[in-house]
Amino acid sequence: MKTKQLLISLSLVAVATTVQAKTYTLIVNDTRYQRVTGFGAACCDGAMCPYGNDTQPVRLLYGPTSKIGLNIMRMEISPNFKGDINSSDIGWDTPYDWQGSVPSAKIVKQRGGIVFGTPWSPPGEYKTNGSASGGNTENASTRTEGRLREDCYEKFFPWINTFLTYMKSQGVKVDAVSIQNEPDWWVNYSGCLYTPEQQLKLVKNYAHLLDREKFPGVRLISAEPLGFDPKYSDMLLKDATARKEIDIIAGHIYGHPPLGNLKNAAATASKYDKEVWMTEHSSTDHIDHLPTWHEQLLFAEELNECMLAGCTGYIYWYMRAHWAFVGTGEPVEIDKKKITIPGNSKNKLLPRAYVMSHFSKHVTGSTRIEAKSSVSVATEAPLEFSAYIKGDSLIVMAIDTTTTAHELKIKLPAKVQSGTHLLSTGNETANLCQALPLSIEEPTQEVLVPLPARSLNTYIFMIAPTETDIKDIEQSPLNTGHPTYDLSGRQVSAQHRKGLFIENGKKIYKNK
Repeated sequence: MKTKQLLISLSLVAVATTVQAKTYTLIVNDTRYQRVTGFGAACCDGAMCPYGNDTQPVRLLYGPTSKIGLNIMRMEISPNFKGDINSSDIGWDTPYDWQGSVPSAKIVKQRGGIVFGTPWSPPGEYKTNGSASGGNTENASTRTEGRLREDCYEKFFPWINTFLTYMKSQGVKVDAVSIQNEPDWWVNYSGCLYTPEQQLKLVKNYAHLLDREKFPGVRLISAEPLGFDPKYSDMLLKDATARKEIDIIAGHIYGHPPLGNLKNAAATASKYDKEVWMTEHSSTDHIDHLPTWHEQLLFAEELNECMLAGCTGYIYWYMRAHWAFVGTGEPVEIDKKKITIPGNSKNKLLPRAYVMSHFSKHVTGSTRIEAKSSVSVATEAPLEFSAYIKGDSLIVMAIDTTTTAHELKIKLPAKVQSGTHLLSTGNETANLCQALPLSIEEPTQEVLVPLPARSLNTYIFMIAPTETDIKDIEQSPLNTGHPTYDLSGRQVSAQHRKGLFIENGKKIYKNK
């Protein structure tokens, strides 16, 4: 069986004919890993200043019908108190500095998204230094570590309940709350330090005070260490009492690539069926230009490596910045000089948003499956791959940071009959997310596709109907020892196993 190659632009043909294209092989099989919840960013602008009534960034970025397809929004649970927390008429207009993110949160929720809150610090009166500040001042005589006082541990989750109550009063059902932003980073801005042992004590003894009856469905996220130090999440998950309270482990990847600490933390989380979210990272920020195309490809590799590490959710830092997804329209101060960044128009979608869309538009809701490449990671790491199944689609992600065009032979676990090649080759809009049709003469499990130089590629193959037709329905009892998935590729627990599922590579009808 033969396949027709993707339609390729004349410019790509010219590149391919200049250098003899090398063919790499990618073998995709049906070994399944994590289900991907989604992708998002923080609703912050500058130094933690929310957008207020400007909801244009989330309108551009969020929802399945948007160009980018984000579905997770992070907001700060501010410690700045403006009322009597014990008062029956607390004055819900501004109990804390929480109102700034409400308009954007409403839009995200209306578009089917997920909203979660992260404290940078509990209220200052709960802390050892009496301040919301982390306490790392320039003056050594006033430098004090800000930690949650042990006699205030019992106040922490009731304070979180107050945040949830306020957001509910504003029409926003918050989906999850975190314990702390970067508990291992001593800062001079809003912050709070916890050791892994202190976090364990807080969760084990007091997390039951999170009012899950009043706020059904709310999930608890672990503290989010700066470099995804596994000690924070491992200690929680290995304690049976704390493990019951934690739904998602989280962290950031500053200074630690995804296939290090994040992968190690995810390995423990997978044993206990917990989600893994990378909740903050910014790539090439504080620069005097929009990211170059090479920097965009490095960002794509970061996204890809987070998926390979076992991540179920990826949340970027600011959604609006010249090094992020939406332009600010404002000059940047560098060395006390104001510099205008070309292309940084206010509320304009930036190239990085389109790079993110390769994942957020297509990988969200999928299940990652195994993809083995002939590329040697030791010598040819600039080529990266991953693969996913989503409904009747097989999705292959390929990133080539080299200056040479290649061909990619993909061996798939099911016969495919058609598909689309989404191609990005540069920062100009015309070079981003080009949709090139894939024509296949007859159903096949092996396709040959182009892998252009310096490109981000999403190949979406439609599984041939013969692969999904149900001929013989096998009835089977529960608990056969194999993971069970629904027809969208989502792993399901035993209590939900009733109906038609896929188990051990076969379609199974569960009638009990």
